[in-house]
Amino acid sequence: MNDSALNLLGLCRRAGRLSLGHDACKQALNGGRARLCIICSDASERLSDEISGIAQTKEIPVYDVKYSMLDIKQALSFKAAVFTVDDDGFAKPLIAKLKENQSGEERIYDK
Repeated sequence: MNDSALNLLGLCRRAGRLSLGHDACKQALNGGRARLCIICSDASERLSDEISGIAQTKEIPVYDVKYSMLDIKQALSFKAAVFTVDDDGFAKPLIAKLKENQSGEERIYDK
């Protein structure tokens, strides 16, 4: 898979700046470490709503991406439907790559 966003996620994982999975994602969001929340295309609606609700209250951007859990597993060697990027140095370029590749769409909330 030659996708710059997935490559950046792999680098982020190797640097230890990802929180992968439901529980780790919730801890990162509630602990103030998360800078970006990503939800896979095949995540359940319940999981998606729960995580995005927490992220919304913490004012963390949430992106629904085109990648499936299988794509993420192949790129990161970890199967997860939701994860957070816990570093601004990775989050900002990743958002730019998701927009550039049209790989993800930010959730917009009514205030």
